[in-house]
Amino acid sequence: MGYKDKPKLAVWKFASCDGCQLSLLDCEDELLAVAGAVEIAYFPEATKAVQPGPYDLSLVEGSITTPNDAERIHQIRRDSRFLVTIGACATAGGIQALRNFKDVKEFTSIVYASPQFIETLNKSTSIADHVKVDFELRGCPINKEQLVEVLSAFLHGRKPNVPTHSVCVECKRQGIVCVMVANGTPCLGPVTQAGCGALCPAYCRGCYACFGPKETPNVAALTGWWREELNVSDRDVVLALRTFNAAAPPFEKESFRNEH
Repeated sequence: MGYKDKPKLAVWKFASCDGCQLSLLDCEDELLAVAGAVEIAYFPEATKAVQPGPYDLSLVEGSITTPNDAERIHQIRRDSRFLVTIGACATAGGIQALRNFKDVKEFTSIVYASPQFIETLNKSTSIADHVKVDFELRGCPINKEQLVEVLSAFLHGRKPNVPTHSVCVECKRQGIVCVMVANGTPCLGPVTQAGCGALCPAYCRGCYACFGPKETPNVAALTGWWREELNVSDRDVVLALRTFNAAAPPFEKESFRNEH
């Protein structure tokens, strides 16, 4: 990328649980190498030191849920040469996107004693719904090895080498027996992007789609097979699709279709 000095790295947080930032801190030895290659200019989770922008690379965790969020992300985009979103919240609205399917005012009236003081948007949306994003790293939480790969790619001016195939490929590579075929267990692995190492199927559980939809997923075909072969109800299909990546377009569209 032709930097004369160390490139500036910034890590930002919006509505989220901090899990993806913790994945970066959990890199341990890899993080030391990253810290040696970049100047960590803004990362409140790790340091109080703050360097002013502009920043060469910004990692953004969390979804846009308030009017202030919607304003702040535009300023971050202006201050960032490259912007990468990390995690399900930033790439698909996160678990908090469940609000998108209901009446937010009803929620706030039940949860808060003084809901009139709550400023929130009707929907929880991804960062890409508001500004240009240079790369989306999925997962709930993200895979730390994939995160290091993304950092390395942007530091060296190349495209990140992150798989876009399904979890089923990971199962095949590890010799994991298909839980749907062998046990009749509903599994979202065929439409979910790889990244977890097929963690749930390895323990005879169906995939929960933590890494969101894979490239060109046929969600309707999978849910149709669930209903016909596994006797899964429309309600259970909706519940399966509305978790960490509920607002990801392929999952959102199919959940609406089964709901109505």
